[in-house]
Amino acid sequence: MDKPNILELRKKAVEIRKDILKMLMLAGSGHTGGSLSIVEILVALYCYKMKHDPKNPEWKERDRFLLSKGHACPALYAVLADAGYFPKEKLLSLRKLGSQLQGHPQRGLPGVEISSGSLGQGLSIANGIALAARLDNSAVRIYCLMGDGETNEGQVWEAAMTGAHYKLDNICAIIDFNKLQIDGFCCDIKDMGPYVHKWTDFGWNAIEADGHDIGALIAALDKASGTKGKPTVIIAHTIKGKGVSFVENKVEWHGIAPKKEEYERAVKELDEALGKIT
Repeated sequence: MDKPNILELRKKAVEIRKDILKMLMLAGSGHTGGSLSIVEILVALYCYKMKHDPKNPEWKERDRFLLSKGHACPALYAVLADAGYFPKEKLLSLRKLGSQLQGHPQRGLPGVEISSGSLGQGLSIANGIALAARLDNSAVRIYCLMGDGETNEGQVWEAAMTGAHYKLDNICAIIDFNKLQIDGFCCDIKDMGPYVHKWTDFGWNAIEADGHDIGALIAALDKASGTKGKPTVIIAHTIKGKGVSFVENKVEWHGIAPKKEEYERAVKELDEALGKIT
């Protein structure tokens, strides 16, 4: 793959955050914190790692991206629009009646592989796609992004056992490890520690990375694709609400959208951050 321009990708991540906030502000509802925390992950995937073609969304040899934590779809929509899957103007229809851009992803929108939002199901779907790819002798890779709170779900660990049993090294799971879920800090709701050891004990190759460092994410994704004989999970350490000071690490921003004044304040912060990227 071409060597990515990390500086440009960092700038792109800031612009994506501005798009997310505008969408949510106009919709008047949605999930702000968990959308902002996954931006760099999506930028690293769509702008560097994944084989995909916005002009041919159903290209058979494309890599598949599954957003298991479907409530964070504003981030996915913004990245898909930036990549050219549909016009950016469509982002302004988020959660509107009749829009394809609903509060959780649904099949039919170019670039969306699965209808998701019922947490815990994405990794099971990834297993099925990975097994089908093996039968087809296909080199496609499957990327499944989950929330850390989502991994409280038992189905995730059933799927983890399945992936390891069948040595599905064409799967890369990514955990948005922002340490918060809808009811509070994950460690207070259901402590999953030691988290890395859980995945390795289930037979996975586990990689930890700074989920807001695009260079670190790219290195982790490259390492994952070079791992044979077992699936890989990237535990991406992130900050819920990343990029907006009054949203960061605030559980109350799990499922609310910014009002106009909050949006304008957030955009001012992001513009200042953009000017400091060198």
